[in-house]
Amino acid sequence: MTAPSELELAQLIIGTLNLSIAAHEIKPDDALFGTGLGLDSIDGLEVGIAIKKQYGVTVDGSDVGTAFQSIKTLQQFIAQKQEQL
Repeated sequence: MTAPSELELAQLIIGTLNLSIAAHEIKPDDALFGTGLGLDSIDGLEVGIAIKKQYGVTVDGSDVGTAFQSIKTLQQFIAQKQEQL
């Protein structure tokens, strides 16, 4: 299984959460929570479920703080987990 590109992850987040923003507007290092994209914990849960369905990678509670910092960290997390499968 191939790790997603940063643009593909941005599109997944936008589609999952029905956001009204273009994928190219989300920079790879933009924060996903708080002052960045403004996601909340429910959004994170929904994105986590979408990642599990799309890429076969489970994001558990201990991974959230590091994996969901930005699109870039999320992409790296998925790639690392896929290598372990």
